[in-house]
Amino acid sequence: MHIHLINPNTTLDMTETIADAGKVIAAPGTRVSASNPASGPVSIEGHFDEAISAVGVLEEIMRVDREAQVDAYVVACFGDPGLLAAREATHAPVIGIAEAAFHMATLIATRFSVVTTLSRTGIIAEHLLDQYGFRHHCRRVRAAEIPVLDLEDDSDRALEKIIAECRLARDEDGIGAIVLGCGGMANLTETINREVGLPVIEGVTAAVKLAEALVGLGLQTSKIGDLAYPRPKRFTGGFAHLSELNLARR
Repeated sequence: MHIHLINPNTTLDMTETIADAGKVIAAPGTRVSASNPASGPVSIEGHFDEAISAVGVLEEIMRVDREAQVDAYVVACFGDPGLLAAREATHAPVIGIAEAAFHMATLIATRFSVVTTLSRTGIIAEHLLDQYGFRHHCRRVRAAEIPVLDLEDDSDRALEKIIAECRLARDEDGIGAIVLGCGGMANLTETINREVGLPVIEGVTAAVKLAEALVGLGLQTSKIGDLAYPRPKRFTGGFAHLSELNLARR
């Protein structure tokens, strides 16, 4: 089984963090690889960044599909940028880390809170809770108020602020679990769990295990309805290379 993780931003150190977390949690016999787009934002901290990064996610899926046999993909940003479009682009299951983490949290607790990086990205998480149907399970979305790249560049301070916010969630929110709201937190689960004393769910590792389950069940993305392959058509300008693309023939 081969699971490929896509970091939608262009920061290689974060891609390596995500890859390491996926490899540690994967079952024996599961190959985990990872990549990031060549172009795009160095971090994703808002709607604008997500819109740009979604194109990179799609291009990575199409590239990897051409070059390797992949059984499932993970979009490793908590905004799940381009998730539905990515599912159109391949027959392999594509899992977003926010959706995966929400699902996992509801299997072990009736209420959870999300601890993310910035307040503005917390609003995006709230939108996803509504979209995915998990709003009634989530008591609060909290922000440690750290830029995403601090997870790599100032990791000790970032971890302290995340732990402090997780403790507030534990003490104030009436919850049974905490969801970490950033792919760059993929390597922090054990430390935060130990410091806070609540189950901590992180989306990259949750998505890898869900991907293994889907592949094990022989399930692929449905190509009936809105997730069918994109219809070939003419694109112009910088996207002309997508003209008359027929993914279904691959």
